[in-house]
Amino acid sequence: MTQAGIKIALDAMGSDNAPRTELMGMTEALAEFPDLQITIFGKKDIVMNTECVLPNERWDIFNTDQSIGMQEAPSEALRTKPNSSIAQAIKSVKDKKTDAMISVGNTGAVMAFAMSILGTIPGIDRPALAAPFPTPKGNTLMVDIGANVNTKPINLYQFAIMGSIAASYIFKKANPTVGLLNIGKEEKKGTEATQFAFKLLSESELNFVGNIEGQDVLRGSCDVIVSDGFVGNVILKFGEGMAEIVSEMLEEYLASESKYRLRRWISKPVLSEFISRWNYEEYGGTLLLGVNGTVIIGHGRSTAKAMKNAIKTAISAVQGKTTEHIQEKFLKG
Repeated sequence: MTQAGIKIALDAMGSDNAPRTELMGMTEALAEFPDLQITIFGKKDIVMNTECVLPNERWDIFNTDQSIGMQEAPSEALRTKPNSSIAQAIKSVKDKKTDAMISVGNTGAVMAFAMSILGTIPGIDRPALAAPFPTPKGNTLMVDIGANVNTKPINLYQFAIMGSIAASYIFKKANPTVGLLNIGKEEKKGTEATQFAFKLLSESELNFVGNIEGQDVLRGSCDVIVSDGFVGNVILKFGEGMAEIVSEMLEEYLASESKYRLRRWISKPVLSEFISRWNYEEYGGTLLLGVNGTVIIGHGRSTAKAMKNAIKTAISAVQGKTTEHIQEKFLKG
């Protein structure tokens, strides 16, 4: 159950199947969370003419006459589309009319409007995207997974602080461990940026466990993995692709003829559950850490299930006051 009256702003024009996917996910979320309220941002005539059975209450719509396509340049959208569903949804968070904003549309545009309208938390140079990765020990949070291609040591250091705070509330774990993704465990491995970031992290109050390598990502070697957005995004997409391919191979394997077919069908639920942990639908969206508000960004190819879980992620972030805790930490210095 949500805290009383949590209000979510939902960009309805972002997914590959907009607004149907967003509306179906919203319907599922409203059914699961009785205290949730949702405001849809999008073109009202399109939204209301979508073939979906919508709930009778706890949602409304804010009509916007602009939307932003996936291929549009964020800088151009920022300049020409102030009345887009993304911009107005973020503005509702700024104006305290909603508690969080969710979009599965143009990631660059969401980030651009979030930084322009909400602003970054004082002391943070760049916001970062954080996503959970499944491990045998539970989950690890990777920061950054795509917001920043080029990063400086100070950025990685700030990512670590934000990730540590977020993980402590998301995973409910005191003093979470932090690792720096690198090509070797030695302090002098990697680029100049990672070597200097290692020094900053070692001298910090964070529970830093040192460098971790690629094979450690899924082992649960630490609670937070710090990376630049380029490498983080490649790892994220590789994991998602691997889950999809293995799932397809499993279905083919189960459908094949052999004397062990019955045994395979008996084991199918276990195998399917294992693979599903890597499915992006399970977490739905990623947190944009470092801006003055709760913003969740998801895949354009999101399903209704992914949309519902993105809303669930937003609810958890609001309840855990993730943004407020990051603000408090950087205010203290």
